[in-house]
This record gives sequence, C-alpha cells and structure tokens, in this order.
Amino acid sequence: MAEKRVLIVDDEKLIVKGIRFSLEQDDMQVDCAYDGEEALAMAQEKQYDIILLDVMLPKLSGFEVCQQIREFSNVPIVMLTAKGDDMDKILGLEYGADDYITKPFNILEVKARIKAIWRRIDPRKSSGEPVKVIESGGLKLDCEGRRAYIEGQEVGLTAKEFEVLELLMLNPNKVYSREGLLKLVWGADYPGDVRTVDVHIRRLREKIEANPSEPKYVHTKWGVGYYFLNS
Repeated sequence: MAEKRVLIVDDEKLIVKGIRFSLEQDDMQVDCAYDGEEALAMAQEKQYDIILLDVMLPKLSGFEVCQQIREFSNVPIVMLTAKGDDMDKILGLEYGADDYITKPFNILEVKARIKAIWRRIDPRKSSGEPVKVIESGGLKLDCEGRRAYIEGQEVGLTAKEFEVLELLMLNPNKVYSREGLLKLVWGADYPGDVRTVDVHIRRLREKIEANPSEPKYVHTKWGVGYYFLNS
C-alpha cells in the first residue's frame, strides 16, 4: 500500500498524539488539527486519503466541517464522537460522513476501519481488468475511476454512496434488504444499524434522481429493501 496521508481533527491533544503515533507505525503520513477552522483550511490546502473528525470542536463543529468539506471533496470522513447518542451518528452521516467511531475506542479498531475503507475504495490496480463502466439511461458509473455521471455531468458521491450504487447497478432488479446492504457495504462487524442504509439511499437519490420522491434508478420494494431498475 502506498503511503497514505491522514488528517486527525480533535481538540484533545492526548487523543491526537496517541492516534498519530499508532498510524505512523503503519507508515501513514499524519497531519493534525485542533479546531474546526484549522481542519477546514488544511483539507482545502492538501489532499488527504482519509480524515478522522471529532464531532465536538472549537470554532466549527465536526458536522459543519464535514458539510463544508463535502462541497469540494469526497475524501472519506470518519466521525469521532464521545456520545452514544444515535442522533449524533445519524447527523454525521447526513452531513456526508462515511463512518463513525464512538469514544472511547481501541486504536486497533480505528486502524481496521481505516484500512477497510481503503480496501473498498482503492481501484483494482493489479487485477488487469479493463476499465469497468456501467450505464443505464442517463446514469454512468466508472467503477475504476470511482466516478458517477448524470447526463455527462459528474456528481460527487461519497465512498459509501458510490459503493451502494455500484452494488445495486451491478445487480439490476435484485432486491437487497437493508440488513443485506449494511453487511455487504459496511461489513459484518459494523456497529451501526439499518438507518445508516436509509440515510445513504436518501442522499444518493438527492444526487442522482431528477425527482427523489419518484425515483428512476434506485427503487424501494416496500417491506423488503432497495433495488436498481435498469432503464
């Protein structure tokens, strides 16, 4: 794995120090920020492979930082929250986060989550496969470049939104339960629940559907789950 650049954002310096030390042991390049404004400036200035972003920050909250980063970047964002409140977790996903970890956490869990995200989003460079493109109606998905286009215009999808759409498009008309999608896209050990899937489907529809309440691509099979309708 090529050297990865990570941004850690937390106002608790001991936590930052511990995460930084551990990630650097795995040959990651780590930058640190201690408030929301500093984090946003660094995300605008440099390209990161992942951002670990605390919810409770001075100046700008983690939610505000996440929302503003999503205006210019699809970098994977993992929210760190000291609260066990489900609302915090759902809000993080609403604002464009890809995952969340509740404090106190084990650093091995943090590293496992980071690497799992990278495994899912890294292009299959060594497979020798040709570039894979899926098209349906005005929707085009470049699976190698991990980009989505509607009528030729690129739409910015987060890593998880892309993975959900890719899975559904590769298996058109197959209905996936919310539990099935959670397991396939987030992993069997993911601590969240099926509301995570609902949030991502809703945000995905807002990006790719002309009328999200009457979707053309991603449909709901009531009482069962979600499926992609090939046009």
